[in-house]
Parts: sequence; C-alpha cells; structure tokens
Amino acid sequence: MPRTIATNTSVDLEGLLEFVRPRHQMVLITTRADGRPQASPVTGGVDDSGRLVISSYRERAKSLNARKRPQVSVVVLSDDFGGAWVQVDGDCEVLDVPESVEPLVEYFRNIAGEHPDWEEYRRAMVEQDKSLLRVTPTRWGPVATGGFPARLADQR
Repeated sequence: MPRTIATNTSVDLEGLLEFVRPRHQMVLITTRADGRPQASPVTGGVDDSGRLVISSYRERAKSLNARKRPQVSVVVLSDDFGGAWVQVDGDCEVLDVPESVEPLVEYFRNIAGEHPDWEEYRRAMVEQDKSLLRVTPTRWGPVATGGFPARLADQR
C-alpha cells in the first residue's frame, strides 16, 4: 500500500479564509501569566471582515488571557482529525456585552445560518453575558496534511 505523503500548501489571506470558513473545530492558544500556553478547544468561524471569531464568556481563561496578552494562535482542524489543518497567529480583541451582541449575531449567521428568533438569541447572549474573541490574522500556514516525508514515499 502506498504511503500518504505529508503536504504543505502556502496560501494568501483569501486562500486562508476560504480554507477556514467551512471548518469550525479549532484550538485557541493563549498565553498564561507565567508565559506558558493555555490551549482551549473551541468552535469558531470567520466574520465578514476576515477575522477568526470565537464565542466565549468574560471569565473564561481564554478571554482573560487574550485581554492581557492579545497575541494568540488558532489551530483550525478539519472535521476528519487526519484532514488538513492550519495554524493562524494573530492579534485578538475581546468584546463583551453589550458590544458583543451584534457581532455574535454575525458569528452565528456565518457558522450556522439564520436563527429562528433573533430577538430571543440576542436576549440569550445578554443573559449569558457572552463575549466574542476576534482574531485578526497576522501570519499563518501553510495548510498542512499529515503523513510521511516525501523522501520515504517509495520505501517500505
């Protein structure tokens, strides 16, 4: 059986966003006060301005860390764990209620489509005191797949 060869595909910003838009499983990496990484599995998407967006709560570690140290990384995974992935580094801003409500509507629309009752959704975001993390990409990629190095393609 032939070996699967790892790939690395360089993409520009539009190519990156095209790759990320249909993928919603991510790992957000922030930095703790002691300098060590904090990894959080999250659901995310891309907003209309080309930022990666992640819903959270103001008291969660990811939100607290991003406020203090806004340089974050996001690993965007494919639905199939063995599928393509990319790491995106960027600058993060954290929005809280009430500023987060309309961006959370955009977040929902871009990930899941239309909500059956937007007023109910807005009320829930306020009641839950939801935050939104917006990551502006500053560097990324390549889009990668796992496998063997090409030099091992024909060896068994």
